[in-house]
Amino acid sequence: MGIVSPGFSGRRRAASEHLPPGQYLVTDFPVLSAGPTPKVDTGSWQFKVTAESGQVQSWDWAAFQALPSEDITVDIHCVTKWSKLQTSWRGVSLDTLLAQAETSAEYVLAHSYGGYTTNLPLADLRDGQAWIAYEFDGEPLDPEHGGPARLLVPHLYFWKSAKWVRGIDLRDTDQPGFWESLGYHNYGDPWREQRYWGD
Repeated sequence: MGIVSPGFSGRRRAASEHLPPGQYLVTDFPVLSAGPTPKVDTGSWQFKVTAESGQVQSWDWAAFQALPSEDITVDIHCVTKWSKLQTSWRGVSLDTLLAQAETSAEYVLAHSYGGYTTNLPLADLRDGQAWIAYEFDGEPLDPEHGGPARLLVPHLYFWKSAKWVRGIDLRDTDQPGFWESLGYHNYGDPWREQRYWGD
């Protein structure tokens, strides 16, 4: 039987071992958007969950800030091939926002200020996998990175983490969003390199 010293955890993992195939590491935070950055004031900001029945739950900024929030440290991966490791966020879990929703939906269409949309399976927003994030690195989220609040779904390519999010529709059927309608993969798993339709 081998001897292991207390605290020994094996060899240190290289950063490349945390990167999905085809990705490269960045230390800055690249800004990529489908259009201009919308001006969203927290005084008029609202987030809505609309069930397939038409039932709507909504939160203004004050009500949203009063919800239980979490500190999140995750790796993020962009379809344009950059990855940023151990990013720090604060936000409200989708589990909290969906807790009162009566739904049998299997899909979600996320909507953003500015008109952007993206689609996801509802299962990918549950069980501690997704948040509405409003802080990055301990500071309010900058508008160019989706502030005042963005969807954060770190296990999928980052276009699924819709900036300037204003709500989600719970749906019985899947509906491709902005990039998905233009040929991006419908799901977007970075570990399977699901960048475009056919990947």
